[in-house]
Amino acid sequence: MMGGLWLLFGAAFLAASLIPAQSEAVLVGLILGQTYPVWLLVLVAGIGNVLGSCVNWGLGRVAETQADKRWFPISRANLARAQDRYQRWGWISLLASWVPIIGDPITLAAGVMREPLWRFVLVISIAKFGRYIVLATTVLGAVHFF
Repeated sequence: MMGGLWLLFGAAFLAASLIPAQSEAVLVGLILGQTYPVWLLVLVAGIGNVLGSCVNWGLGRVAETQADKRWFPISRANLARAQDRYQRWGWISLLASWVPIIGDPITLAAGVMREPLWRFVLVISIAKFGRYIVLATTVLGAVHFF
């Protein structure tokens, strides 16, 4: 019974990391399957996604010293672009951390720019949980509509 929750957590964690993954499809499938309460699914997805973003923040903390190493997943050029965007908008840019493609570099840049962890977690939690809440209510509305 817990397998679906672990799958959702893993998908959400990976989706927030620099590894391409999609958690929305897993969440929608589990909502439609009606095996778990929707609030629990949103909670699990949100926690997984926030923790995945925290990994990016941690990578950002060491990125400047590791960016030229072959094994490190971020190039110096990508790091510079992310830093530039983050400097322009500051912590408020973390509200866009849920957006595909641009969200992950923003969370990485927050680590590079030494964003305090407490504010980082607070702002990305609002963004990430907000996205899952909107998705869940949209799916539930569509199910009741049809």
